[in-house]
Amino acid sequence: MTLDVRIFPCLNDNYGFLVRDAGSGMVAAIDTPDAAAILADLERSGWGRLDLILNTHWHPDHTQGNARLKDETGCEIIGPEEVRKAAPIDRIVAGGDVVMLGETVLEVTHAPGHTLGHIVYRSAADAQAFVGDVLFNMGCGRLFEGTPEQMHASLQTLAAWPDETMVWCAHEYTAGNARFALSVDDRPEMRARADEIFAMRERGEATVPTTIGAEKAFNPFVRVKDAAGFAVRRAAKDVFAG
Repeated sequence: MTLDVRIFPCLNDNYGFLVRDAGSGMVAAIDTPDAAAILADLERSGWGRLDLILNTHWHPDHTQGNARLKDETGCEIIGPEEVRKAAPIDRIVAGGDVVMLGETVLEVTHAPGHTLGHIVYRSAADAQAFVGDVLFNMGCGRLFEGTPEQMHASLQTLAAWPDETMVWCAHEYTAGNARFALSVDDRPEMRARADEIFAMRERGEATVPTTIGAEKAFNPFVRVKDAAGFAVRRAAKDVFAG
């Protein structure tokens, strides 16, 4: 593995991520929910630099730290075109592009649904992916801009990655997601997985990262067969009060 990852809580339920290419020492922040928290963890890490910001989409809880981090570190800000409407950005990338973090190749995949321009970053060599608000542990993002067809297709694109791919999602929503999953899937193994999640949260542990294999086994939005079924399930989750 050549990609080191640090995860830390930000805001109410966001996670911040700092990633470092071990070969070159180059460091990136995946999204910028809280510049102060990112700078504090950068100090704790001892990594001593911030070279890139990699935005996944435009929402303020993913971009509001861009300006301060740019001012204080001189880093380059990279992301989809839609980031322009919320925060500064230096370089636009889209699906099919590649971002180099030192020696680490980060492939960019367009994954619309939560927003129209949402992208994700994956190091295939390291089997690690940073997916913003598309895929969550046992859940997926709300459809603020896209359609059920778009989000279903995006989730299936991610599900085609190798099962061992480690998935770093941007929010701690897993306990609520697990309660909804139990309402639509009564398999004993689903109950066991949900109980594991509940125990982790009671201990104050993060449920991120997950893996593609785990999501294929337990995520009710990944497991649904078609876009019509996804639309019904997503609508049910939007009003779920369990």
